Amino acid sequence: MSFDAQHISQTIRCDPSDIAVFAGNPANLPQWAVGLSAGICNEAGRWITDSPRGEVEVSFRPGIEFGILDHDVIFPDGTTVHNPLRVLHNDDVSEVVFTVYRLPHVSEEEFAPDTEAVRMDLERLRDVLEG
Repeated sequence: MSFDAQHISQTIRCDPSDIAVFAGNPANLPQWAVGLSAGICNEAGRWITDSPRGEVEVSFRPGIEFGILDHDVIFPDGTTVHNPLRVLHNDDVSEVVFTVYRLPHVSEEEFAPDTEAVRMDLERLRDVLEG
């Protein structure tokens, strides 16, 4: 089964590797990913955050050095949501692209706020990195 997907992009005037190092560090999530993280701590190698949906684990996959910031969000009930996030070189700027999947139980009306939250998070990331 495939999911409906929306790709949300933000131009950031920084080197892609600088973006990847910053955004791929879970400790930095509260600075820009407010939709996911109000605070985060490392508990025995697991990154645990207080999200709007309760306490969740965030786990980045390998590839950060290549601008691949894919990460899983694991909810208290064990549900895991995979979130593709890429940093792409674009001449003297970078494009950060987050793919938001609409899961089967999520209505169109519920999906719109999710995509808006991601858009705002990427704007915050831009603001933090561009200073």
